[in-house]
Amino acid sequence: MKQHLAKINSDSNGLHARPASVFVKIASLFPCEISVVRDQVTVNGKSILGLMMLALGPGAEFTIIAEGDKEEEAIEKLAELVETNFVV
Repeated sequence: MKQHLAKINSDSNGLHARPASVFVKIASLFPCEISVVRDQVTVNGKSILGLMMLALGPGAEFTIIAEGDKEEEAIEKLAELVETNFVV
């Protein structure tokens, strides 16, 4: 299991529908299970609705967890995605 503490950039609009769909698209490329955790609420990282439910706005901190095959690569790609304001 790999984990990464991520933070939405303060100049971002947060994780609304479009960035959530990009996150899910990248997460779905990997065979491992991916979860996103904020304030003790855990959602499936491959679910747009789950991600939007977390209300990750500018400056929000959350943890990305990957477990299984290619977990390290998944964490690297998703962390990079968050750092670049969800621009692929």
